[in-house]
Amino acid sequence: MSDAEAPMAHLEVEVERAVVGDDVVRAVVADLVALPDVARVAVALTEGGGRRLRFCSVRRGDGPSTELDWCHIDAYDDVPLNDVVRTGRPILAALATLEERWPWLAEQETAAGNVAAAVVPLLGASARLGGLFLLYDRPQEFGPEQREQLEGLARRTSAALHEVSARRSGHADDALEEVLDGGSAVEHTGRTASLRLLPEPTAPREARAFLAAELRHWGVDDDVIETAQLCLSEVVTNAVHHARTVADLRISVEEAVLTVVVRDFGAGAEVVAPLDGEDPLVVYGRGLMLVEAMTDRWGSEHDAGGTTVWFSIDLAEDAAP
Repeated sequence: MSDAEAPMAHLEVEVERAVVGDDVVRAVVADLVALPDVARVAVALTEGGGRRLRFCSVRRGDGPSTELDWCHIDAYDDVPLNDVVRTGRPILAALATLEERWPWLAEQETAAGNVAAAVVPLLGASARLGGLFLLYDRPQEFGPEQREQLEGLARRTSAALHEVSARRSGHADDALEEVLDGGSAVEHTGRTASLRLLPEPTAPREARAFLAAELRHWGVDDDVIETAQLCLSEVVTNAVHHARTVADLRISVEEAVLTVVVRDFGAGAEVVAPLDGEDPLVVYGRGLMLVEAMTDRWGSEHDAGGTTVWFSIDLAEDAAP
């Protein structure tokens, strides 16, 4: 079944009148639980600067409900959804093959009569929005056609979340924060700034100066600013040297978390984590090792349009702006 033919009847109807992200999620779970052999589905959305997932699930046979039973998953918990959100790679497997990594999941869901699982990332333009989790009560082959269908369902879910949040905010690029909070009606106190960098040797210096000026204006501690500048300089240097294109810098502070995102538009090699024992004199590897060592979280995403690298630093509650 092609992406265009993927069954999303509820979503196609609801997205036109959806007001918040929860409206989209209700439609998505209704469509997913109607797929063949699917016994349970879940949707997870990242929030809090990537510190947690906002999670809800529905089992086949559950009656219709206007309320979603949300809970939270800490970003440090070793669960399949966190793995998929971090790596951007889907997990499609029989539960028996997941027993070594997640024995509690295999035992729990096997006891419930399920035999296979599909966990698919929700990919945004510059961040991973979350993931879809499907449990099957019959064996699945997960061949190319089924993989394409699942990836198509995830793409259409991400697009619907963006469309609804853009409709509410009036600008798709500024809607990401609302999507990451599931579209809930909360007061955002975060600060955001962005800058386009030219592929020139001066780009890292310009990025450092811009970041420092914004963070000082927001009242962020000097120690945090120095750490963020050092990591940003390495990331921008990589973007300039490897992509050789303009790069977009976005910085934000929300819920005591500083998040820095750099997006280039080159189609070169994918950013990968440095390997143990990698030569520390290699600039590219050294930069990533530095970012990994000095930040609380970091990640990268490569697609046909380019590469996005991000990192987050937790701020002390009494030092956050």
